[in-house]
Amino acid sequence: MLEKMDYNYPLSHHWSTEEIIDVVAFFQAVEKAYEGEIKRENFMDAYRAFKKVVPSMAEEKTIFKEFEDVSGFNSYRVVKKGKEANAGDMISQK
Repeated sequence: MLEKMDYNYPLSHHWSTEEIIDVVAFFQAVEKAYEGEIKRENFMDAYRAFKKVVPSMAEEKTIFKEFEDVSGFNSYRVVKKGKEANAGDMISQK
């Protein structure tokens, strides 16, 4: 298991508390994929909630880049794996 790093999630002060919770939950799901594995359904649920907060592909790309810069975790790769995986699969980015 990877050592927990100390970094901040890329968040907007325009988001509601519920939206911030959804975005943080998505990034925690990305971390789970890197540190071990996560059920595809759980990951995709977190991604769908994230997309309700960040519907713009351009903004998503910017936020993913900010998160990768501070964490080293590439969210796009995990999303791609999640989209390509079958129902019931576990996804991992190890």
